Amino acid sequence: MLQEYRKRAKITQEKLSEITGLDRKTIFRIENDKTIPKVDNYAKMVVALNLSNEEIGEHIRKIAKNKDK
Repeated sequence: MLQEYRKRAKITQEKLSEITGLDRKTIFRIENDKTIPKVDNYAKMVVALNLSNEEIGEHIRKIAKNKDK
C-alpha cells in the first residue's frame, strides 16, 4: 500500500530514501510487507508522502490484519 502511495506521489524508493534518511532496502521491505515499520520510520514516510489521515488509517488497518495472520 505504501508503494502505491509512493508511486502516486511520483517518488522513487531512492528519492524517498533521501527524503526520509531511511535505507532504500528498508523502504523495500516495508513496502513489500517483509517488515513492520518502526513508528518513527513510519512517521517519516507519512510526512514525505503527504498521506491523509484516512490513508494512514487504511494502511494501519492493513498492517494489523496482516500481523494477525
